[in-house]
Amino acid sequence: METLKCGQSSLQREQVALTQKHRTCGRAKAREALGQRRRGTNILSYGPDTDEGGVEVRDPCFHYTVLDQAWRATNTTTKFKMCDRNVKWKGWYRLFYNGKSIQMPERCIPTNKCGTHSPLWLAGPHPKRRHGIVTRKVCGHWKKRCCAFRSTPIQVKKCRGNYYVYRLAPPSSCYLAYCADINTLVCGKCRRNQSCVSRDKINWRCKRKKMSSRKVHFFASYPAQLVGKVNRIKYSKVLVNVGRGFNSRTGVFRAPVKGIYQFFFSTQTAGVKTQLWLVVNSYWVSVSHTSVGRPSSVGALSTYMTFLRRGSVVYVTQNCGRSWANAAVHHHHVWGLLACTNVIKFGV
Repeated sequence: METLKCGQSSLQREQVALTQKHRTCGRAKAREALGQRRRGTNILSYGPDTDEGGVEVRDPCFHYTVLDQAWRATNTTTKFKMCDRNVKWKGWYRLFYNGKSIQMPERCIPTNKCGTHSPLWLAGPHPKRRHGIVTRKVCGHWKKRCCAFRSTPIQVKKCRGNYYVYRLAPPSSCYLAYCADINTLVCGKCRRNQSCVSRDKINWRCKRKKMSSRKVHFFASYPAQLVGKVNRIKYSKVLVNVGRGFNSRTGVFRAPVKGIYQFFFSTQTAGVKTQLWLVVNSYWVSVSHTSVGRPSSVGALSTYMTFLRRGSVVYVTQNCGRSWANAAVHHHHVWGLLACTNVIKFGV
């Protein structure tokens, strides 16, 4: 009889333990389900998905999965530890915290934060937009060693609007999870002409980007007569060439920086119809036209303002007529200057 009672008592203890285990698993599954509900695919798309050869060309800035899980925040400690090794990562992700854009930390995070034992942080700076897609190492903090776990490297890209997307990969072991730096919430408020900066990687702020102060201007002349069609006038006498954009051997100005430029070109003619054209990137954009009877002569000055990207090519061509000058009197001139660069540094 005593043996039967002991067996019943042991069975009851096993049932209680099993029930407790089911409750714990149920809570963990509920939390996982909640996390899954907060992950959704961004529906914004732009451009073709593949090129002519079938290779994927989608821009991850417009094709990513939203990762909005509050337990990933650097100020969060949870009883149940999460492990990103169990997640089936696919494609690119953008981090959010309660619907607000956020980014991975660039500093060592204390253990048992970010809903896990060993928080994963970015062991390198976030890229600038001009860098495109970069690869960064990821470290996990454990036992006072900031990089105790060297996890699988990930890819990062900066997008217009001061946010980042990440191509995440399963960590090297458990329990490791990617962090979302709560201090970078302010970065989502930065304007197009601002960048998010921090000296200590803890306190972040929006800082206005510096505008380019580079000066570009040139002045050149041609000390001889031009007759008939001249494909490209080689202004050989260069008086000013700040920024070194003008080449006297070819007569071509190549924009050293992008911005708004203004150009002037002039000539002197007599007795015949004469046309000089300003050519920008192979397009004839502005004409200086004169047509007078003998023996009168007339000078003509034309101007043109446009936005140029770095490397744009500008020169002057004579389509017809006769422009005269000599070594003592120069009537063929071309000059230009960089008028404005305030529009060129946003979003870098």
